[in-house]
Amino acid sequence: MHNKLGHPRDCICLGRRNFLKMAGTVTALGLAGGAGFVAPADADALTREQRDRLTPEQIIRAMKNGNKRFRNGERKERNYLREQKASASGQYPAAALLTCIDSRAPAEVIMDLGIGDIFNSRVAGNVENADILGSLEFACKLAGAKVVLVMGHTACGAIKGAIDNAELGNLTGLLAKIKPAVEATTYAGERSAKNYAFVDAVARKNVEMTVANIRKDSPVLAELESKGSIKIAGAMYNLETGAVEFFA
Repeated sequence: MHNKLGHPRDCICLGRRNFLKMAGTVTALGLAGGAGFVAPADADALTREQRDRLTPEQIIRAMKNGNKRFRNGERKERNYLREQKASASGQYPAAALLTCIDSRAPAEVIMDLGIGDIFNSRVAGNVENADILGSLEFACKLAGAKVVLVMGHTACGAIKGAIDNAELGNLTGLLAKIKPAVEATTYAGERSAKNYAFVDAVARKNVEMTVANIRKDSPVLAELESKGSIKIAGAMYNLETGAVEFFA
């Protein structure tokens, strides 16, 4: 499709079609860390070369900037069909996320991501188990992702269930994985699921403990991190503000 400037490949515009491809452009321009990215208007799915040029820190910064755009209502239109076609023959995601199944916390939306940008494992309460660890190991060791991000969120129903000792079929065993975080959370006020401040404190502690457990339970990922090949980090998403807070 042509525009007044001619062929779209001749057009350079502010915004992004793919947050990681733009991060690669920023790196090439020496502008990493800036408030915005400059990217080709016809950017498609992330390529191996673009992903491999990025550091874990640059990938996290790109996700932060994507969340900033989301909060400001500045998400740019993307061509999902073109991203789908560009990634059909191979995928080169830059990060692997472990997030909650909550319908209000879709990582791809709240961090302005496209098709092929990330792997995303979703389970209630964003807890780790052998299957999740295997998935993360595949993502990083075999597929080349450079960031493992565990993201919890405020007002988490799974956290509330663990606090209330809820029991229901297989959910009982899942909530048992969160209870250590309930016990480990230091909190002076009311320790109940009705106190959302306590719920959010437990959710944060759960993320911190999950990050620690990933390092402990996956020698593969721990070795990659010790070599600087990947970074394992945590984050909390605020349902009310739309902000993602990143922490180590």
